[in-house]
Amino acid sequence: MSALRNFIDSATATLCWLKQGRRIVGAPDPRDGLVKINLGCGLAVHEGWINVDASLNAMAAAWPRPAHRVLYRLSGASQYYASNEYCDLLERHRFVHHDAAYGLPFADNSADFIYSSHFLEHLFKDEAQRVLRESLRALKPGGIVRICVPDLAHAVALYTGGDKRVMLENYFFVEDRASFLARHKYMYDFELLAAELTAAGFVDVQRCEYREGRTPDLVHLDNRPEETLYVEAAKPRSAA
Repeated sequence: MSALRNFIDSATATLCWLKQGRRIVGAPDPRDGLVKINLGCGLAVHEGWINVDASLNAMAAAWPRPAHRVLYRLSGASQYYASNEYCDLLERHRFVHHDAAYGLPFADNSADFIYSSHFLEHLFKDEAQRVLRESLRALKPGGIVRICVPDLAHAVALYTGGDKRVMLENYFFVEDRASFLARHKYMYDFELLAAELTAAGFVDVQRCEYREGRTPDLVHLDNRPEETLYVEAAKPRSAA
């Protein structure tokens, strides 16, 4: 099974590389007229958002339901979802198969909100900076990005408090031999993440509480409050 997963990861990565230069205009949510992008979403999705991910799940979302049932057994989703729940997630939401490490596939100044939860830490630092710069490019002037990552300060507190194994295995050496995408490659506290957002060109960087902020649908999107750092920032309104 591990060899099959490695082959699948390689195939999906190749497809992402082939599509890296594309540009699309995201369709607005008909309920509020806003273009909302859920970046590096996995299967944590919500109605009205454009869900971007490099996984096999996102690649196969437009496939017919019988294919989803086969994929369910291969993807590892059975650890978290029932078969029908998994199929419904793929069929009822819009996915864009894309590796954000190559940049975002959206036109300039086209999005109102970009949300990213537990994704940035899966990128190397230079890739993460590119994602932030690309998010700035894709957002409309005044648009908001919300970045949610495991809080390095929380991880350090676990370590100093004696929970060394929990800290190492959950934050630094995630045990997922089957998928390179699942591994953590960098960590952030508020100061580090705020510096990266500022370097990318964002302003008004704010630390937020769980399910509180300027981003819509947080009651459905935010998760894992015990370990998560929530930060929002804005694209300057004067930006072209």
